[in-house]
Amino acid sequence: MSNVAIKLEDVTMVFDLNKENISGFKEYIIKKIKRQIVTEKFHALKQVSLTIPKGEVVGILGFNGAGKSTLLKTIAGVLMPTSGRVESHGKIAPLIELGAGFDMELTARENIYLNGAILGYSRKFIEAKFDEIVDFAEIHEFLDVPLKNYSSGMVARIGFSIATVVKPDILIVDEILSVGDYKFQQKCEERIKAMISGETTVIMVSHSIEQIRGMCRKAFLLDRGTLIASGDVEEVCNQYMNLSN
Repeated sequence: MSNVAIKLEDVTMVFDLNKENISGFKEYIIKKIKRQIVTEKFHALKQVSLTIPKGEVVGILGFNGAGKSTLLKTIAGVLMPTSGRVESHGKIAPLIELGAGFDMELTARENIYLNGAILGYSRKFIEAKFDEIVDFAEIHEFLDVPLKNYSSGMVARIGFSIATVVKPDILIVDEILSVGDYKFQQKCEERIKAMISGETTVIMVSHSIEQIRGMCRKAFLLDRGTLIASGDVEEVCNQYMNLSN
């Protein structure tokens, strides 16, 4: 059996950026037919190749716009690369843009079942884990309140609690530890550390160097879509700090 959790080979992601100010859909269609739409190619990722062994804990570093979130979404299967190959082995729990799968008009109670179904959990499973999810998210008093009345931090609590109610094979974390209060951030870190000890592969993005150093063993450094460093977390963190000077 392969010891590889994630493998990327020459992954490139190109987005078309519309440079024109188009006032409406009708104008867009007319310009599209006349081939008057001017676009610019933006390379979010440029031939990125990397391998992450099973059970490894890795951090992704880079400035804003470096391609970190795009890389995570590509690994999670949210985005398909323009070219290159992405290979994953195991069930992935992506903690990316928590709340994206929620209906803000529905209550927290209803969204727990909805989001659980999106993640592939059965209703019976969610019923069995419901109290555990609510306890971790600490939303007992607000279960029947529509999510549109929640803060972004409270929505993130629910999303994190649902996604981590079981230990996935691969956990992808995008800045989730920066939301909510300090106490909740500590709870998130403790749960992730428990997953690490249970041999879950963890891939995380954080602007906190201390979080990366404290939780990761390896790291990757992106700069404008290009992978420029990989290896021991201390060495890569130091290179990142030097890059910022």
